Amino acid sequence: MTAEAPPHSASPEGFRDRFETLIPSIQREWPAVARQALEATRGSFDEVVEVIASQSGRTATVVKDQLLELLDVAGGQTSRLAENLAPIEAQLESLLDELNSSLRPRIEKPVRERPLLAIGIAAGVGVLLGLLLASGRRSS
Repeated sequence: MTAEAPPHSASPEGFRDRFETLIPSIQREWPAVARQALEATRGSFDEVVEVIASQSGRTATVVKDQLLELLDVAGGQTSRLAENLAPIEAQLESLLDELNSSLRPRIEKPVRERPLLAIGIAAGVGVLLGLLLASGRRSS
């Protein structure tokens, strides 16, 4: 009777897309594996498995299962983060719409009434910012 690998919702195909974000987790799981060796694989699932297996002494099957589990966990965390951000995004959109509808007319009216003054103020602010930024570069 052979033991079957646990089912994973993640697949090696999605590994390359998430590889950069998984490197810290991989290094926590296998501290003996050098970051440069991982980066040299360019996110190829099979090559990452080979590198980890050769440097950790674990079998490729065990490494594959653990990598897929890391990918599952990362995917779950991303999903929860997206779910948590959705209401905040909706609230931010609402606030921006409200700000646009209330502040825009208050800014546009003086600009329409005195366009030359508005251009002069904008140019003056631009010159001041340019001088400040240029002096900051010289002192560095």
